[in-house]
Amino acid sequence: MNRMNRREFLTSTSALVAACSLPMSLIEICQAKTADSFTFAFISDSHITHIKGNKFVRNWDKGLMKAVAEANLLTPRPDFTIYGGDLAQLGTKEELDHGMEIMTGVRGKVHYCVGEHDFYVDLGKAWQEVTGSKQYYSFDHKGVHFVVLNSILTFPEWMADSKWNKGMDRMKQMARLDNPKGSPFMVGEVQREWLEKDLAKVSTNTPLVVISHSPLQKIYKGWNFWTEDAEEVQAILKPFDKVTVLYGHVHQVQYNQIGNISFHAAMATAWPWPYPSSYAQSASYLPVLTVKMNRADPFQERDATGWQFINLHSGDVDVHYELANNTNRVVAFNRESGRPEDTAYQLAQHQIAAQKHY
Repeated sequence: MNRMNRREFLTSTSALVAACSLPMSLIEICQAKTADSFTFAFISDSHITHIKGNKFVRNWDKGLMKAVAEANLLTPRPDFTIYGGDLAQLGTKEELDHGMEIMTGVRGKVHYCVGEHDFYVDLGKAWQEVTGSKQYYSFDHKGVHFVVLNSILTFPEWMADSKWNKGMDRMKQMARLDNPKGSPFMVGEVQREWLEKDLAKVSTNTPLVVISHSPLQKIYKGWNFWTEDAEEVQAILKPFDKVTVLYGHVHQVQYNQIGNISFHAAMATAWPWPYPSSYAQSASYLPVLTVKMNRADPFQERDATGWQFINLHSGDVDVHYELANNTNRVVAFNRESGRPEDTAYQLAQHQIAAQKHY
């Protein structure tokens, strides 16, 4: 894609989406009638981290502040904003209050999705109080049905207060990577039953957008890039003509297509994770159709951030990335092959080798 600024892009491309600067994604849902098209902003994974007193990790603050500022400057103005989870790092009231203080700068309605870092210190009580949000719910907007899930639950016996001396012990176990004492994420039976009842009232030709924090796929279990009951959730979504799942958590560009479901990861405002293959101590289960972005430096603090354009005009997704510290790229759905393809994929011999991080 030729380099262009935001105003040029938005004014010259009527059927397309718009964008993210730093990791804020603006997504346009396009339907048959142009009048029904609309945009919304997606911000995720700010991990606001409290140090002491009124001190917080400044870089994470600045990432969220810039995303909010960019969302407010977008033209056309988004109909609403979705926050994709992990507003806080350890779910403390100080972190949640500070994160919400920044988020109150967003113009218009904000819909919140809970992340594990918001949740496990008190099983979401403080998060619900500060956001005023339910843990799972649905809403309709201009002919599109939205579902917001709490996808970071796990087995009740693992979550039980009686298992832990204090909630922060539980939080710190779930917040770690490669931690055998953690537990896999899941939507859970109660929520799946609610989802079936909610979708029973919706026509199967209605565009469906599902917001979750975890990917609703099984990508890499060691890091909880994984949803234990992903297949059960996918089966509930299968009757719909076109489904788009938007998720956070993985702090990187991912895209996948499973049947009628398109999956898109949001970039984080805090930091990028390397791909599991650059760090993992056990096998990765990254889906075959997932297109990995060739990262220049998995731990450069602003690598994997930049503009993101998503075209949902036909229901098939084309993603245009205008990236900081990396080569711009396009991941487009190829109707002949029936799968997404990177239009300028870099061969392995041309990639920068994965780095070791400790």
